[in-house]
Amino acid sequence: MNATVLPGSDSMPGRSIELMAPSATLADSYRSLVTEFTAAGEAPVPFVLGFEHRDIDALLARLADCSRGIGLPGGFVPHSTYWLVRDGAEVVGVSNLRHGLTPRLHREGGNIGYGIRPGARRQGLGREILRQTLQRAREFGLGRVLLTCGKANEASARVIVANGGTLDSEEWLPDRGEIVQRYWISVA
Repeated sequence: MNATVLPGSDSMPGRSIELMAPSATLADSYRSLVTEFTAAGEAPVPFVLGFEHRDIDALLARLADCSRGIGLPGGFVPHSTYWLVRDGAEVVGVSNLRHGLTPRLHREGGNIGYGIRPGARRQGLGREILRQTLQRAREFGLGRVLLTCGKANEASARVIVANGGTLDSEEWLPDRGEIVQRYWISVA
């Protein structure tokens, strides 16, 4: 996949941004992203940020197995993980594309989860990681994808809508203690 150049300004030139497969060469940057989420007191999103990552080769093998449906816990579907990399050196975001939906994923989770490192937010990276992950969904042959977010997460809702999301439903989920919104995006 080719890198995208995000627009810059007079004081800061555009930056190259690319969605790529996880790589051992970016292990330190990935670990710093996970640490940044933890330091900010945020839950790791997407869920794969919670995978053990001290042994990067073991993490990469686990992610590869997940994409092929190998060793998944019951109720999980195959899923592919991508890293959003700025200037070929800094992991600024992570996305996870679920290849199908279960009733549980339809309720919350959807086909795509993504997160941007706290220090890299408000730079258009959320829109870009979702845009490029939608391209991957199309490559997997998905015609439309479901994304969910907490209703209070207005930034995420704006990113989803900016990428063509249409609100389908809202539901109070007692186990989350919040209203979850469900958006569909056509990728055909």
